[in-house]
Amino acid sequence: MMKRLLAALLAGVTAVGLSACASAPDSAPTAEPVETAVMQDTAVYGAAKNPKYVFLFIGDGMSYPQFQAAADYLGAMADPDYMQAEPSISQADRKGAVLNGPKALNFMNFDVAGSAVTYDSCSFAPDSASTATSIATGHKTYSGMINVDETGTKSYETIAEKLHDQKDWKVGVVSSVNINHATPAAFYAHQASRNNYYEIGVEMVNSGFEYFAGGALLKPTGANGDQTSVYDLAQEAGYKVVKTQAEAEKVTAADGKVLLIDEHLADSDAMAYELDREDGQWALADYVEKGIEVLDNNKGFFLMCEGGKIDWACHANDAGSTVADTVALADAVQVAMDFAKQHPSDTLILVTGDHETGGLTIGYAGTDYDTYLTNLTSQTISYAQFDEEYVAKYKANKTPFETAMKDVEKLFGLKMSGSADDKLVLTDYEIQRLKTAYNLAMTDYDSDQYTQEQYVLYGTYNPFSVTVTHILNNKSGVDFASYSHTGLPVAVFAQGAGAESFGGYYDNTEIYTKLASMLKVK
Repeated sequence: MMKRLLAALLAGVTAVGLSACASAPDSAPTAEPVETAVMQDTAVYGAAKNPKYVFLFIGDGMSYPQFQAAADYLGAMADPDYMQAEPSISQADRKGAVLNGPKALNFMNFDVAGSAVTYDSCSFAPDSASTATSIATGHKTYSGMINVDETGTKSYETIAEKLHDQKDWKVGVVSSVNINHATPAAFYAHQASRNNYYEIGVEMVNSGFEYFAGGALLKPTGANGDQTSVYDLAQEAGYKVVKTQAEAEKVTAADGKVLLIDEHLADSDAMAYELDREDGQWALADYVEKGIEVLDNNKGFFLMCEGGKIDWACHANDAGSTVADTVALADAVQVAMDFAKQHPSDTLILVTGDHETGGLTIGYAGTDYDTYLTNLTSQTISYAQFDEEYVAKYKANKTPFETAMKDVEKLFGLKMSGSADDKLVLTDYEIQRLKTAYNLAMTDYDSDQYTQEQYVLYGTYNPFSVTVTHILNNKSGVDFASYSHTGLPVAVFAQGAGAESFGGYYDNTEIYTKLASMLKVK
């Protein structure tokens, strides 16, 4: 429906023989005459201070490295003739090529850019529950807690609840991961543990918000599977529960309250990674577009959209999936930008992150000052789908390493042999790393029993899959420092009515404070 991802760029790239873009599984769609997530110009919206249409986009795990890596990747893809030579090579040998720089994501061109500190009540490397609580309520709490104080006994009302109850605004919550996961839950639930999935689901139903969409509910019948399904509770509460794309396409504002579950669920019943999404399957942008259709009214609406799989990809140190899902979030932002053009003085769009994940760096010790970001286009599958569709079968079938490496070449571009000029040909050192990881993956390994060396190499992920992505990352000139969250601040981009309030460097609780002030809620 809206496969925007790099069509305009790829139309020129394919002419020079590059393989299909990493954001499309097999074949990229032809360029459409529409604006994409990659924009160099941004409309200046109205100067009103009190918007009545508010979009809040949260890239889970997205800080400066994630969106900058995506922008740099797009820039490299748009300029395939640039010769990424060693710094010691003379300018003459570079044949006059000039690096033109990144291709900015749409939100990077917003009129206002600020930064928010993310620490919570117990950590400088906080989790999604506490950081989303700060954004939604203006309060700090412990990691793992959602909209309650550190004792777990006092609840905080969210900006979404206040707008719904005090101003009669319609409210929507969209996520590429489970709709009762920590970040989406932080706009409607109040729990001492983010793992109280059933209780969170019940609060979702009781919120009365008009639109929920994305991944499936976790534990919909309770931890022991013996409670009334949250889906049944939703229907009893007047929600139209939709689980197929065909039904979702027919949903309108006349349906009232709607719960849309993506038909093509992947790992952990979340939406598929953008790398794995097939043409024709709804993307995050489609759920935002449908949300606008359901929520649009004269009083006002608030829509929060989470790009949750940016975080999951960074936890797994999968740079290719990180870039693709970051661009998918920008595609969703574009839908809001298109809406804002029709309501220029009444719309505010915010784009931020809850925290950084993975310690992503643009630069790697093994390539010194050089990056080869177009190498990432060789990856056509996420680590999660590779685990499920390939590695699991290798173990079951006792597949030889050399056979498995044929799939690695097809899916990730890494080659056992080839021209010395080919940046994707593996060194002896890299082949040995892959063999060691493969042999471990073929055993009944337990990551809880890992040595320190093994944990640093593999984290809690499949040893073979994570080594494949590590090597491709490094050959592209990027690296990760962690499998967990880090303490980096996040960007806050703002466009439209009241956007000027979001400049500067401040605590993430002030995102709520600024919103509450301009929206005049108690």
